[in-house]
Amino acid sequence: MRRREVILGFTAAAAFNGGATAQQPRGLRRLGVLTTADDAQWLVELAAFRDEMKRLGWSEGQNLRVDIRFGSGEVEATAAAARELVSLRPDVILARSTPAVRALLVETRTVPIVFISASDPVGEKFAASLARPGGNVTGFTNIEASMSAKWLELLKEVAPGIRKVAILFKPKVAVLGGAYSLPGELPIQAPTYFELVLNLQAARAMELEIPREILLRADELIE
Repeated sequence: MRRREVILGFTAAAAFNGGATAQQPRGLRRLGVLTTADDAQWLVELAAFRDEMKRLGWSEGQNLRVDIRFGSGEVEATAAAARELVSLRPDVILARSTPAVRALLVETRTVPIVFISASDPVGEKFAASLARPGGNVTGFTNIEASMSAKWLELLKEVAPGIRKVAILFKPKVAVLGGAYSLPGELPIQAPTYFELVLNLQAARAMELEIPREILLRADELIE
């Protein structure tokens, strides 16, 4: 099982931590899901999430209703999807990505939000700290701050002659504004292990020769 599927499983376990338990369900509970992309990877994650919810005793149509909305990777679409989802008055919302969390916090400061793949929850002001978020948001961050320096270090090892590095990103996706208070006590979980995966086919296409030392450190090689 991939790490992301494991995270979704743990998210499922935490989703209703303040409400009904799997052993003592109290009627139909409503779970909202907001993701910024409807892609193949999301289908894998969603299947893992549903399986884990079912294992914990939450079955759609019996004691659980799941409402899923997509942001299509655009700021306006994500904001609209978040607004619609909150209007359904879910008991808890699962947010996939930083833009999804930010859009939801514009709409609600009370509905519990459990996120996955939020890159910098403290820097984005989703939480006061990782140990004590202090609001209605907690979850699993998918990156550790020092990794950016590690990426540059690996790049220099692969291509020692490199002099300039460009970073491509879309700033508007993560900027939706809004102020919110920080009512939570579930700590945000950060990754403790990272895999090094090398795409040798892509390296050959770019005429890059990966040093043997890096090949030996890799957890997975894609031919």
